[in-house]
Amino acid sequence: RLEDYVAEFARDFGVITRARWAAIYLQGLFMDGERKSIEPLSRRVTVPGWRGDTEQALQGFVNQAPWDEQVVLEHYRRRLAQAFADPSGVIVIDDTGFAKKGRHSVGVARQYSGTLGKTDNCQVAVSLHYAAPSGDYPLALRLFLPESWTSQPERMEAVHVPAAEQVPQTKGEIALKLLDQVRGEGLPHRAVVADAGYGLSVDFRRGLEARGEHYVVGIAGQEVVFSQPPEWAVRPETTETGRPPTRWYITTESPSPVAVKRLAEELEHTPFSWRQGTKRPLQAEFAWLRVWPAHRWSTGRSAADVPDVEAEARWLLVEWRTDGSIRMARSATRSPTCPRRPRWTRRWGCGKRVGRSSKAISSSKRSWGWTTSRAVPGPVSTTMPRCASWPTASWPSSVGAACRRRWMQWQRRSLQSLFKPSLGLGSTTASSSDAAGGSACPAALVGLPVPL
Repeated sequence: RLEDYVAEFARDFGVITRARWAAIYLQGLFMDGERKSIEPLSRRVTVPGWRGDTEQALQGFVNQAPWDEQVVLEHYRRRLAQAFADPSGVIVIDDTGFAKKGRHSVGVARQYSGTLGKTDNCQVAVSLHYAAPSGDYPLALRLFLPESWTSQPERMEAVHVPAAEQVPQTKGEIALKLLDQVRGEGLPHRAVVADAGYGLSVDFRRGLEARGEHYVVGIAGQEVVFSQPPEWAVRPETTETGRPPTRWYITTESPSPVAVKRLAEELEHTPFSWRQGTKRPLQAEFAWLRVWPAHRWSTGRSAADVPDVEAEARWLLVEWRTDGSIRMARSATRSPTCPRRPRWTRRWGCGKRVGRSSKAISSSKRSWGWTTSRAVPGPVSTTMPRCASWPTASWPSSVGAACRRRWMQWQRRSLQSLFKPSLGLGSTTASSSDAAGGSACPAALVGLPVPL
């Protein structure tokens, strides 16, 4: 069965020998054993008729063979889309942390990780996940390089970071690039969701709006909004000379802006249970309210024209969790006139798989190539038994020959465990980080009657 599965992707490897070693490599990933690196893996697999060095052959396939990983990943996404794609699908943006002890692994730094639930020495990668009524699966992943790395070119060169990846990028910028890649493949989806780690960025939210995306993103309680549409007026002329005023400003009669945390104190709570967990029902209390962002206008900023009240309006979603924590999100969605229409999302299940796979993705290797190369076999090895679809991988054409091997290594192995599609809405449970209040993306999306 595995051979038939790999045969579907044989063309993506260029020559038949690479496809054969791909099948052998996947066989090793399926076998028992905690370590999935080449050396222990090569000792587990049996290659009939092969008298050469299995470890060396696998190293050559993973590190040096010139097969295009992006071709394989696109094939993977295309095949999974055939099984799961749905117009009501949701793209989940998140990041994943991998705990580290040293300082030489590419991208490692003391930074906050939602996966770990604390600031620690770790690597962080930005990931995209697809959730649909019939199941969910990972889409893409890219390693984040903090300022302590991008400010030291020699450090990046030492671990073979490709030139195209050495440019400083925020997590939001990386997420938008990955989103553009998925959008270019025509994956149907209704909205994009992300936690406050991304939602706090005004540039990220504007990037989603510029792409015409409807979104629900976590925000901080200090963000200010208008609870009623603000009023606009052109300021009266103060002199008889010069050009008359044309800029529009918020009038003094407009309602005062208020922090969403304070506004939430006045909202009526609605109890809601969205699914049965492993021990008890998953439930919380929610509220939603139409608001108008005030961060640009409350400080006296003017507008060339009167802003469209409907276009500026957003939904404020508030979740009171059973542990006493409060989560807030901002929503720009399609149905402002239908707040009671029920929607769903599998943010909880996605978070569980991301957290569960973080240890498996982590590696003691230090190079960009090895770290990034873990991105392909996971989709391949975990998708095959459930549906006839397999991941694919490739390296950007802009990467120079010197970086090619390292880049391919990273792409092929970084999501070894993360790429695990899940079938059915009832098969997942809340992640430990979510249950502890670690995610700022509200569970309101898991069936709460909010406007998506």
